[in-house]
Amino acid sequence: MHCLRKALSTSLFESLQLFNPTFAAVGEEYPLENSLRTYQGILAVYVPPPHSTTKPGFPVPMNTNNPGVRKAARFGVYRYNNSSNDLFLFKELQINKAMVQIVRGLKYMLQVEIGRTVCEKRQHSNLDSCKFQKKKKLQQVLWCYFEVWMMPWLHKTQVSIALCH
Repeated sequence: MHCLRKALSTSLFESLQLFNPTFAAVGEEYPLENSLRTYQGILAVYVPPPHSTTKPGFPVPMNTNNPGVRKAARFGVYRYNNSSNDLFLFKELQINKAMVQIVRGLKYMLQVEIGRTVCEKRQHSNLDSCKFQKKKKLQQVLWCYFEVWMMPWLHKTQVSIALCH
């Protein structure tokens, strides 16, 4: 049986478990059949709980505050902004649900609420500095589903689905 071997510090292992309690240290022996996950460039093995119906390669839930999830959500918002006719930019209000699947990279499946900002498309490029609309007539919230496929080793990101209503 092929096994992965790599030591993770105890503090890193504990921080990975905060995001998902079923992470296991890669220094221990686990078969390669288990799904691989990365957290800020550190390799970890996802070990489903005993008697779990989770299969390797299937989407698994992710913490909505995970940096990779937040980055994927931002790519989805960029795609929405580039395809909408709105005069104002939108940005993420809240990430409601996040799942990730390992398929030649990381495929994020996200349910995100986005809101209209005060930044006009022709004037702004940095969403982080944009505030949400305060004028009632201009406020708008959309519920979106994004599928974002990231291949970090190729520096490639693709938004395959961006549905908002």
